[in-house]
Amino acid sequence: MPLTPEANPRLTHVDESGAARMVDVGDKDVTHRVAVAGGFIAMLPATLELIVGGDAPKGDVLAAARIAGIMAAKRTSDLIPMCHPLAITHASIELSPMRAQDAGGDGRTGIGITATVATDGKTGIEMEALCAAAIAGLTIYDMCKAVDRGMVLSDVALLSKEGGKSGTWTREEKMR
Repeated sequence: MPLTPEANPRLTHVDESGAARMVDVGDKDVTHRVAVAGGFIAMLPATLELIVGGDAPKGDVLAAARIAGIMAAKRTSDLIPMCHPLAITHASIELSPMRAQDAGGDGRTGIGITATVATDGKTGIEMEALCAAAIAGLTIYDMCKAVDRGMVLSDVALLSKEGGKSGTWTREEKMR
């Protein structure tokens, strides 16, 4: 039996017959919406030192990852089939080098990723923030894979969102 909005009202991207559809947001109010997503790319300590020191073979890894994340936020509707194209009013990527021995850290070595994206629109911007965080991490991997193929991108998750009918939501549990 196909899933339908009647069977599960949370599945808004399927119609009565179970076919995929883009949600009609025409009657929704325009509100200011902000979403923050995070991620982490773990790597060898030597790889992190190459990145932080500006000595990575392919150039400035952090600058490229920031730009790629922002570009990804702008192009999310081209990648995720049911996403609406949104007029993004803000996009930023914060990249935080973390060493296993750092006080307050979680014992991993790598780069923490935080993507913040905003819009004034009729639908949420969570997917744009998630896409930005993931692509920033994948760009770091791409630029450093020649020296560390064992890197792992993980913990890509929505951290918070505000705006719209459902209001504010914040992740309560800490990501690893």
